[in-house]
Amino acid sequence: MSIINTSNVEITTFFLVGMPGLEYAHIWISIPICSMYLFAILGNCTILFVIKTEPSLHEPMYYFLSMLAMSDMGLSLSSLPTVGRIFLFNAPEISANACFAQEFFIHGFTAVESSVLLIMSFDRFLAIHSPLRYSSILTPVRVAKIGIVLSLKSVLLVLPFPFTLRSLKYCSKSQLSHSYCLHQDVMKLACSDNRIDVIYGFFGALCLMVDFMLIALSYILILKTVLGIASLNEQLKALNTCASHICAVIIFYLPIINLAIVHRFVRHVSPLFNVLMANVLLLVPPMMNPIVYCVKTRQIRVRVLAKLCQKQM
Repeated sequence: MSIINTSNVEITTFFLVGMPGLEYAHIWISIPICSMYLFAILGNCTILFVIKTEPSLHEPMYYFLSMLAMSDMGLSLSSLPTVGRIFLFNAPEISANACFAQEFFIHGFTAVESSVLLIMSFDRFLAIHSPLRYSSILTPVRVAKIGIVLSLKSVLLVLPFPFTLRSLKYCSKSQLSHSYCLHQDVMKLACSDNRIDVIYGFFGALCLMVDFMLIALSYILILKTVLGIASLNEQLKALNTCASHICAVIIFYLPIINLAIVHRFVRHVSPLFNVLMANVLLLVPPMMNPIVYCVKTRQIRVRVLAKLCQKQM
């Protein structure tokens, strides 16, 4: 009898996971997951529609909010195909090339969102520190240029990911640990030298952490400026303009930091916890950001309610 050496056979299909141990309940789990996707897409579309149709919202702060909404929609739409197939149709297979493409878009939109949150913190600092010069510094043309630069920077940052992953060989392992493809997850399956992927993946994570540290620095400067305001009422009013952005930063970075710690340092962790954290990373920020900005930003809330009342009439 001849024995086939499967370790030399290159794998071209990967297998994603749903909820480990809860496969029998996938169809029921799909109801809240699909609801979250639907809410995220409709919520961000509403934000974009309101900002586009209301001339009074054609200001830098709301332009940046539009960029945030678009990156949230990109994140949702990037993971929706595989998550939907797993929970609705029990189809966890994904081709290698489709997996590499998906992780490019997921990491790309994540990088865009991180950059947008950074520039929004700068926008809040400028509005509080130099309110008289705010409009002259952040003109619509400059805002458009900032958006283009942020998009190019994010694309160039993650562009090597699919190419470095494609250059690796995958021989014996094909089981991924999430419901969608991530760079750090795929590279662990390689049976060839993946040091370049490890180093560049660490560099990509470091860039996100630099964004986070610069955001923290912006808020230190904002707090310093606010404390220099004589009136307590004006101090609270200034800080209130930052509340929505602070919530968005926490919602976005907290799951990323937790997932990064689990991937890099924790050796033995429940597969279910891994999947839950990864799904929180892509489901919660796109769903929560429209809620936060509608609740905490009066201008957005008033316009959304006005649009809803018009439709009911």
